[in-house]
Amino acid sequence: MNRALTNVLIVASCALGSWTSTATAQTAVTFQLNWTAGGANAGFAAALGEGFYKAAGLDVTIVQGNGSGNTAQLVASGRSQLAYADAVAVSQLIAKGAPMKVVATIYQSNPNEVSALTKSGVKSINDLKGKKVGVPAGSSQTTMMPLFLKANGLKEADMTMINMPVAAMVPSLLQGQVDAILGSMDSYQIQLEQQGATLDNYRFADYGVPTVSTSIFASDSFIKDNPDVLKKFIGASLKGWGFALDNPDKAVKDLKAVFPDLNEKLATAELAAITPLFCSGGAKFLGKAEDAHWTRTQALLSEVKLLPEGQDPKSYYTNAYLPADGEMRACK
Repeated sequence: MNRALTNVLIVASCALGSWTSTATAQTAVTFQLNWTAGGANAGFAAALGEGFYKAAGLDVTIVQGNGSGNTAQLVASGRSQLAYADAVAVSQLIAKGAPMKVVATIYQSNPNEVSALTKSGVKSINDLKGKKVGVPAGSSQTTMMPLFLKANGLKEADMTMINMPVAAMVPSLLQGQVDAILGSMDSYQIQLEQQGATLDNYRFADYGVPTVSTSIFASDSFIKDNPDVLKKFIGASLKGWGFALDNPDKAVKDLKAVFPDLNEKLATAELAAITPLFCSGGAKFLGKAEDAHWTRTQALLSEVKLLPEGQDPKSYYTNAYLPADGEMRACK
C-alpha cells in the first residue's frame, strides 16, 4: 500500500473515531424525586431501564427525595435544577419569585386524602372535629390542607394537627396515637391496607380540591441553558410512563434495578393506585395538563391565599418543551 493511501486511511479512521465518540456521548442529567422510590416513580425508572433516556442521548441519575415541599425548595434555592414534585408546592414558590417552571404534569389530580381507621368513628369529614390528625412534615398534603378544610367548612383549629416524620405516619395511626392522617392513595393507604387496616378515606379531589398535581419542573436557568436536553428528557420520561402503564410488572422490575431496597409488592400496588390520575382533570394527553385545569387550580388556591389572586396561571408552567400532540400518548 502506498504511503499516500495509508495516510488517507489513518486520517479517515481518526475522523470516524472522533465522530463515533461524539455521537455516543451521553449528557449527564440528575433528576430529583419528590419522595422515596416507589410505584409513583416507575415511569422514570422504566425510561432508564428500557433505554429511552439512553436513546435520547441522556445519562440520567435519579435521586430520592423526602417531600414535595422540600424538593421544590431545592430547585428554588439552586441546589437542584430538574425535579419532580406537587405542582401546588412548586407554584407557591414561583408566585413568590422562585425562578422555575412546571414543564410536564404526570398526576392530573392530586392523590392526597385523609385516612382514618374504620373503627375510629370518623365517618365523615366533619367527624374530624376534636380529633388528632397526623401530618407528614414537608409534604404536599400540608400545603393543600387549608383548601381542603375550607372546601368542607372546617378550620385548622377544629382539630389537633400533629407534624411527624414520614416514617411515623402509618404506625402512629395503627397504634392509635392519632385518629387520622393526611395521607395519599398512592402511598400511606396502600401501606396501611397491606398491614390489614380497614380504612375510611376522604380524597381531596373528591371533596373540593381537584388540582393539578405531581409534575416535572425545572429552574429557569436549566430551561434557558438546556432546552434540547429538557425536551429529550421529557419525551423519554413520557415514553417511560407509557411503558409503565402498559407493562407495570416490568416497570417495577426496572424500579428495583435502580433502587435495590424497593418493596416490589408495595410498588406494584402503588402504581396500580395512581393509574387513574394520569388522565383525570380533563387531560387529553399523558403528561400535559390542559390550560383550563391550570385556571381552575389557580382559582381554587387563590380562594385560601395559597396563590395570589389575579395571577396568570401561565406564570407557573410552560408546554413549550413537551412533544407535539401527535407524538404523545392520548388519553382514552
